[in-house]
Amino acid sequence: MTKARSGSLGLDNVSLSDTFNHVLQIQLDSPIPLADQLVTGLRGAIARRELAPGDPLPTVRQLAADLGINLNTVSRAYRVLEAAGLVRTARGRGTVVTSNTETDAASQPKPELSSRMAAVLADARLAGLGRGDVELLLHQQMAPLWPET
Repeated sequence: MTKARSGSLGLDNVSLSDTFNHVLQIQLDSPIPLADQLVTGLRGAIARRELAPGDPLPTVRQLAADLGINLNTVSRAYRVLEAAGLVRTARGRGTVVTSNTETDAASQPKPELSSRMAAVLADARLAGLGRGDVELLLHQQMAPLWPET
């Protein structure tokens, strides 16, 4: 069963709707490490423009307390985001979103992205999904990132 927290509410997922304008969900019983889930959730929020340059993130201490997880886990996630050029942390000032693109995104191709996409498509094929199903899923995932104007 999922251990869950949302402030003082017990739900199936941890939710930080009070801290962010969006909902960051962490599954405590997932085999995916908590720091990786935080990075994925925050990267997604930045990519969807739910967090924009200049937006502050909660302090490491506050986010750890809100989620009921270790300070080091949140700190590790923030360091990954900082290394990617998405946030900047200043002692005493906190962590702020600095960009909606990674610092190396324009200068380097992303072979690991291509490899990850190939793995996901292979998983879909092995799961018995047809091309149309995969295209529908892809469009559903792309819609929040590239909304039609």
